[in-house]
Amino acid sequence: MRAAPIAAMLARSIIRPPLHAQVSARFFRASSLAGGFTLLRWRAPTGYCAVRCSSSKSGGQEKKSPARLVEVQRLLDEAEERYKAAGGGAEPIPQITLDEIPSVYVNKLSLTHSSSFFAKLLETCTKSKSSRHVRATHACVLKSRFSDEVFINNRLIDVYGKCGCLKYAHELFGNMPTRNAFSYNSIIGALMASGSIVEAERVFIAMPESDQCSWNLMISGFAQLEVFERSLEHFAKMHYENFVLNEYSYGSALSACAGLRDVVMGTQIHGSLAKSRFLSDVYMGSALVDLYAKCGDVDCAEKAFLGIRERNIVSWNSMITCYEQNGPANEALEVFRKMMECGVQPDEMTLASVVSACASLSALKEGLEIHARVVKYDKLCNDLVISNALVDMYAKCRKIKEARWIFDRMPIRNVVSETSMVSGYAKAASVKAARSVFSKMMERNVVSWNALIAGYTQNGDNEEALRLFLLLKREAMWPTHYTFGNLLNACANLADLKLGRQSHSHVLKQGLRFQHGPESDVFVGNSLIDMYMKCGSVEDGSKVFNTMIERDVVSFNAMILGFAQNGHGGEALQLFRQMLECGEKPDDVTMIGVLCACSHAGLVEEGRHYFDSMRKEYNVEPKKDHYTCMVDLLGRAGMLIEAKNLILSMPIPPDGVVWGSLLASCKIHHNVELGNFVAEKLIEIDPQSSGPYVLLSNMYAEVRKWRDVTRVRKLMKRHGVVKQPGCSWIEIGSHVHVFMAKDSRHSQKREIYSLLRVLAEMMKLKGYAPNVTDFYDHVSVSYARSSGPGGQNVNKVNTKVDMRFNVKKAHWLSEWVRERIMQTEKNRINKDGEIVISSTKTRTQKGNIEDALAKLQAIIDAASYVPPPPSQETVKKIAKLSAIGEQKRLDTKKSHSQKKALRRSRDSWD
Repeated sequence: MRAAPIAAMLARSIIRPPLHAQVSARFFRASSLAGGFTLLRWRAPTGYCAVRCSSSKSGGQEKKSPARLVEVQRLLDEAEERYKAAGGGAEPIPQITLDEIPSVYVNKLSLTHSSSFFAKLLETCTKSKSSRHVRATHACVLKSRFSDEVFINNRLIDVYGKCGCLKYAHELFGNMPTRNAFSYNSIIGALMASGSIVEAERVFIAMPESDQCSWNLMISGFAQLEVFERSLEHFAKMHYENFVLNEYSYGSALSACAGLRDVVMGTQIHGSLAKSRFLSDVYMGSALVDLYAKCGDVDCAEKAFLGIRERNIVSWNSMITCYEQNGPANEALEVFRKMMECGVQPDEMTLASVVSACASLSALKEGLEIHARVVKYDKLCNDLVISNALVDMYAKCRKIKEARWIFDRMPIRNVVSETSMVSGYAKAASVKAARSVFSKMMERNVVSWNALIAGYTQNGDNEEALRLFLLLKREAMWPTHYTFGNLLNACANLADLKLGRQSHSHVLKQGLRFQHGPESDVFVGNSLIDMYMKCGSVEDGSKVFNTMIERDVVSFNAMILGFAQNGHGGEALQLFRQMLECGEKPDDVTMIGVLCACSHAGLVEEGRHYFDSMRKEYNVEPKKDHYTCMVDLLGRAGMLIEAKNLILSMPIPPDGVVWGSLLASCKIHHNVELGNFVAEKLIEIDPQSSGPYVLLSNMYAEVRKWRDVTRVRKLMKRHGVVKQPGCSWIEIGSHVHVFMAKDSRHSQKREIYSLLRVLAEMMKLKGYAPNVTDFYDHVSVSYARSSGPGGQNVNKVNTKVDMRFNVKKAHWLSEWVRERIMQTEKNRINKDGEIVISSTKTRTQKGNIEDALAKLQAIIDAASYVPPPPSQETVKKIAKLSAIGEQKRLDTKKSHSQKKALRRSRDSWD
């Protein structure tokens, strides 16, 4: 049997694997008779056939059969055509390599056939990425008559570039005797692929005559290497040189604009594209959507998407990603639903973007549905990008167990998945678990550090957040804006101005401020304003605000809230009016600051006006925080009933914060009845909160309702409510010392209490007189009991109250106050130094105790009263009145003298 028919049968059998054994057996039996070529091996399962052509030698003499070489080439071409016709795709069946073809037959092919044989060999080398095969093919070309052919040399340069052999490509280009435009384009493409921008531009400039392809190579090369400015420069030059712009030119230019976030230049290119025939092209539409998405212009991205006639998966993905990154994220889910209705099957990028949208919305239900769809696609179950998105989604939805389940079953993990777990544990208040995952990370980036620092800041461990920042600096990691945002938040929470200023210096040293004057970053500037305002440094916060190049609504909000919290209500309202003049639209946070400013400044009418205008003028729906501010405003002004009615008319159920604000106002204005009503509401909302009990108890004590004080304290004890003691802190030598009431844990407690006694004496010398209700425990109260006949005791308590107050032992009163009491009340003080106050005003002991306490308070107030020094006007009036009085006295004396003298003269006449 002849070898050629056998080879043809083998080629036809590629699409029928069961025939391989039969054909190969027949082939090897006939190989000894063919006298020409032997097919030694093949790889049918992968759709390729590797051919080795070797000659049969007889007696050391080689048989030349150029006709059969041509026949083999023809049969291989026919097999490829049959394979394509059978649905095998565009991949060719033969995979011929030079090491499988002896050089003698390569020479025969080069002599008897065209250069297409070498072109096919080079095409195979491109797919295999084998530089050894390329160099072997090049060596054979040099031995053939095609060594000076421009077409083959161009193909060699192209293949060298794709295989990463830039050195050989450059040498070949330099040694070419003749070159054409394709030669230059091939070397430019190879240089751009390797990142040799300067050399590629040098070759481009040296071209005798550039064409459309060379310009596109330069534009796309700069865009792919992220040198976006140069890419746009070449695009503009290409247009200026009157070259025809095609889809490759526009696509690369739009990609460069997207990389630069240059929406102005992108819009101009969009206008030029609209005049061409490529506007409706799906790839151009996808590029436009991607441009506007990265520039944050959702409306233009949506218009570009709607202008695409036939959408593919790329255009759908671009629109979903646009909504996922810029919002609203729920629109990303809606676009995904429409995409499924159109019958377009999602890929890994689609599902990852949709899962990220669910994470942004904390939409657990939709996230579970997408996860179920991912499970249906077996090939996507272990996809790294989708797995990372699922871990992040469950972590942001606070389903940390589900996130950990996916994380533990990921075959491959990277820094993204591990960072998602760190962030998830931190948000779930499991900072220890987050630190454990962080410690086990093989690779950490600045996002991982930011997630852990933010976790400590959000969970109140601000000192550890600062220590982590120092560790980050030691790791030679470059902080980002978010790093400094978390750092400044930690300083603000600690209210540590010194640390805040040091953090500000770190911001400047890291180059986030590129000019000497203005701040260069809005995010960091806003964090600085918030930090300075919370530390009470209004002046520094104002300086940062005034030196910012760009301001957004967050900048104004931080300033307005800062002014309001620090008591600068007028400045806050003035800045709000300036904000409206700048065209910024206020949001709910802005209105909280405005209402808070009105509350602290006592501007009731202005507060009502701004509250009523929220819906009408600013389209802001009032929330609980806004109602709380209004209740506080009305309560401070004494309009307690109006504040109560406002709470009862709220469209949303009031919480403890709203009622608590009204209760505090009731305490200020001593409205016990309303305070009791509000306290009951608070206890219903949160029975374990100590605030309502304490405020109500203090309110009763101020109006001297001691029985109610006892009742509230017993009720508090019965419910098991314990008041958390307050604490104060002071920083000494970069160390914060925390103190509580009657604290004795500090190592310098003796010195501290000695200083407190000195301060107490100084307060006494200044005339300090505490409220008598504050020292109720320092008085003794005795009651009388009625006696029956014969001195028999009767279990009936008399309502008379005798209260004894020892003036000599009242060391918390200043000495001169005690002396004045001893002088003014000497007739009521016994030999033990006690002043006895009796009361029979009412028929109840409670009323008499209150009356006795009031009398004692009046005695102390009278003794400690120091008249204020008179003003200059008063002194002048007193001097004038004294002069007038003195003149009247003199006039009266003179009149009396004259009358006396007249009487004496009459007596002498007589």
